[in-house]
Amino acid sequence: MLHVGDQAPDFELLDQRGDPVRLSTVLRAGPAALFFYPAALSPGCTREACHFRDIVGEFAARGATILGLSNDDVATQKRFDETHRLGYPLLADVDGNVAKAYGLKRRVPGLPAKRGTFVIGTEGRVLAAVHSELNMNIHADQALAALAG
Repeated sequence: MLHVGDQAPDFELLDQRGDPVRLSTVLRAGPAALFFYPAALSPGCTREACHFRDIVGEFAARGATILGLSNDDVATQKRFDETHRLGYPLLADVDGNVAKAYGLKRRVPGLPAKRGTFVIGTEGRVLAAVHSELNMNIHADQALAALAG
């Protein structure tokens, strides 16, 4: 898994509208909070995504963009966004290559990526890494704290 200080791998994935999103482009506008979740619309991932949604204004106040990523396809990401009015990009890492690059791919084939959050600074370095499979709320809270200073 990536750690604080590591260079974050750049990537481009489609969001829930089918539009390409490139990390390096997002970082030109400010830092990013990338949160990887195992499955859209599942109870735990819904709690996590809604917590990010509920404090999106605090991320915006710090100039940060939230990006959610999972192995779900564009249509599922769209349904997830529409169902819960998330309002930030949900990226379809269908083949799991981005999760693998960030060290979150599981060794057992067929299982979704691990839950993890990375705060990426404008220079592309990891400012914070949050790893908890069970405590969904700490991801947004710790990412926001890392942006505070």
